[in-house]
Amino acid sequence: MNPENDEYRFRDGERVLLIDERRRSQFIDLGQGKKSSTHHGSIVHDELIGQLPGFRLFSSKGKAFRAVRPTMAEAITGMPRGAQVIYPKDLGQILMMADIGQGSRVLESGVGSGALSMALLNAGAIVTGYEIRQDFANRAWNNVQSYLGPSALSRYTVKIADAYTAIEDGPFDRVVLDLPEPWRVLEHLHGKLVPGGIVLAYQTSVGQLEKFRSSLNVNGFFLGETLEVFVREWYHSSSALRPDHRMVAHTGFLTKARILGDFVKPIEIDGAVLLEDHFVPSPQE
Repeated sequence: MNPENDEYRFRDGERVLLIDERRRSQFIDLGQGKKSSTHHGSIVHDELIGQLPGFRLFSSKGKAFRAVRPTMAEAITGMPRGAQVIYPKDLGQILMMADIGQGSRVLESGVGSGALSMALLNAGAIVTGYEIRQDFANRAWNNVQSYLGPSALSRYTVKIADAYTAIEDGPFDRVVLDLPEPWRVLEHLHGKLVPGGIVLAYQTSVGQLEKFRSSLNVNGFFLGETLEVFVREWYHSSSALRPDHRMVAHTGFLTKARILGDFVKPIEIDGAVLLEDHFVPSPQE
């Protein structure tokens, strides 16, 4: 073994992804003296500990596997869950739309199984999660620790709290919502979300989207923007290169907006509320 590569080798206690010849995958948590069962026989962990990613090993039935460290996308799709997780295709777009970066103070509600928390923390954010279910909060905490390690927990706080009722913490640079009724949180963000800060909501239905968009302006948010992300892989063989017949299409809508620093409630005129993104015409207009 080359000692210069020691830092890259698989370690005892590490989570590893096994991929067979048909590209089917399975996670195992390495442990000295342990074995893991697969559809093609058992895997001896000691044969894998100390090897480099990409190592080829064989099961007790002679089937070949490649061992790699899972990417975040692979870890999220394969991690223990209680609630439905946000898909990796949407997580990447959330980080860009909400402008999440190193040191961003983020309020997340609700945390579910922790997929979004993992993406936010991996981008360097300081995350406060609001979750009303203790079992979900525990699962999110464990998933974060399992993939990102104990060091990430210093930037991660999960509270049993209801964002529909009040926001007790802050200030936050960004707020990311994965809730059935995200519009109910907007009124609580004044004084908690910094002026010009971004709120982003993940909604799965058109009804949720319409209600959230309609609530933005009257709660002091402007520059609303909604999109959805489609992903289509390509099929490749020795005789063909073409788009795959299947694709990951609609999973959810992503809507973001910015909070006004000097928000004044819109004026009702003849029973109608002004909903023009708070842009006031110039005098010459």
